[in-house]
Amino acid sequence: MTTQVVDWQTAQPPSRETQTGRYIRLEKLEPARHSEDLWEALQGPEADQALWDYLPYGPFTDREKFDIWLDGYATSADPLGFCVVDLKTGKAQGILSLMSTVPLHGRVEIGHVAFGAVMQRTPKGTEAVYLLAKLAFAQGYRRVEWKCDDANARSKRAALRFGFTSEGVFRQHMVVKGHNRDTAWFSILNSEWPAIALAFEAWLAPLNQPVGGQVKTLEEFRVVH
Repeated sequence: MTTQVVDWQTAQPPSRETQTGRYIRLEKLEPARHSEDLWEALQGPEADQALWDYLPYGPFTDREKFDIWLDGYATSADPLGFCVVDLKTGKAQGILSLMSTVPLHGRVEIGHVAFGAVMQRTPKGTEAVYLLAKLAFAQGYRRVEWKCDDANARSKRAALRFGFTSEGVFRQHMVVKGHNRDTAWFSILNSEWPAIALAFEAWLAPLNQPVGGQVKTLEEFRVVH
């Protein structure tokens, strides 16, 4: 049985349009401006070293190697890297990307997520994912994916919290850093996005983010909507 996709048009190639939220902005990664902040956030003494456990690169104990990697990441079209900049301090605190992009079929992935410790347990990481998903759907994508090592419990919890639906596991999908990777797949469809976006916006609202933490969880807002 086949189903017709009504009024489907090819999605646009993703662009690095600056996206500004309440707590952060996403902007084009420029090593000349961002490398010092990112080195401190991702590799400095207060950095969360566990963030490198499931990425295909890092950790970087050598600044020169970090800069070489960041230069390559910044010039890549896929993954298309964004820098997360804190609006209060103006400092770069993390990176993430749109990747595995197939405009013909309208699918794209949010990946290569590396948020500094200073972003964790704050609204900033959630807002970064929201803004990037919002950009992808605004550019015509039908499907936004999230993939991670099936052993990466933290990433899988994050995907479900953000509203992605689990689609199963690709066994022996990759070899990463000499280890087998079974890949867990998640997605949000364009038909699901309006309700999920409303929940993001309600959760990010200042009334829900008083000093000291959230009032309602993101999952609670999705139940409401």
